[in-house]
Amino acid sequence: MMGGGGGGELQQLSQELQQIQEEIEGLEADIEDLRDEKTEIDEAIEALETLETGSTVQVPLGGDAYVRAEVQDLDEVVVGLGGGYAAEQSEADAIETLETKKGVVDDKIDDVSADIDDLEAESSELEEKAQQMQQQQMQQQMQQMQQQEGDDE
Repeated sequence: MMGGGGGGELQQLSQELQQIQEEIEGLEADIEDLRDEKTEIDEAIEALETLETGSTVQVPLGGDAYVRAEVQDLDEVVVGLGGGYAAEQSEADAIETLETKKGVVDDKIDDVSADIDDLEAESSELEEKAQQMQQQQMQQQMQQMQQQEGDDE
């Protein structure tokens, strides 16, 4: 009798599918984080474009505590460059640096989205394969049942 062999392979496919699904969920979470980062950059750009010397701003101290402060000089904007480095820049240069950062984040989002597309395509292929295997198993079982009925007569 045949038919028992496909079960192990189906189980392996099912495990692979679950693994791919978990990878996709992880990548979707990464995209969410990147979008949050992009929103923060947009907010910083908008603030720089609308603030003036003498504006009053809320400065976060951490732990959800803020103090009011007056902007003394918009020609001295400190911008993080990555890797723990920061530079003092003029307002225009700071905006340019932030726009560049935004472009990098956009590229990362595109890359991660492409990875998700690849994984989803792989997942579809595996699902199709699993369905074919299930159909084959059902056909084999039907044939075996018909053969047994034939033997009984």
